[in-house]
Amino acid sequence: MQKLIIAGTVGKDAVLRRTQAGEPVLGFSLAVDNGKDKDGKDRPATWFDCNVWGKRGEGLAKHITKGSRLTLSGRPTARAHEEKAYLGINVDDVTFQGGGSGERQQSRQDDDGDSYGNQPADFGDDVPFMMEWR
Repeated sequence: MQKLIIAGTVGKDAVLRRTQAGEPVLGFSLAVDNGKDKDGKDRPATWFDCNVWGKRGEGLAKHITKGSRLTLSGRPTARAHEEKAYLGINVDDVTFQGGGSGERQQSRQDDDGDSYGNQPADFGDDVPFMMEWR
């Protein structure tokens, strides 16, 4: 089993779509900072195509906006198009990072039962609440 954990900034507001079968999927891009090189110059960010499936995607649609800082975990994906490689993640867990007023946070438990963020929860496919983060 592969699990990818990334932290970064949302590039533009998330878009909720539906598959031909009617299943909701929330899509957005996340830029992951790669720090500086040995000369102190910024390295280019790595971009990931992110998908949150089902009711969780529907519940998060209005909360994932351009500039949101998130930590995601899920299954890594990759695809090639016109000789370019695109990295992605099918998101299982989302944590909104604090920092400004109006930021919100949601968390889940990992396989060991440890909680991340301020509120432990095991949501299944539902997002039953959003908690104000300060």
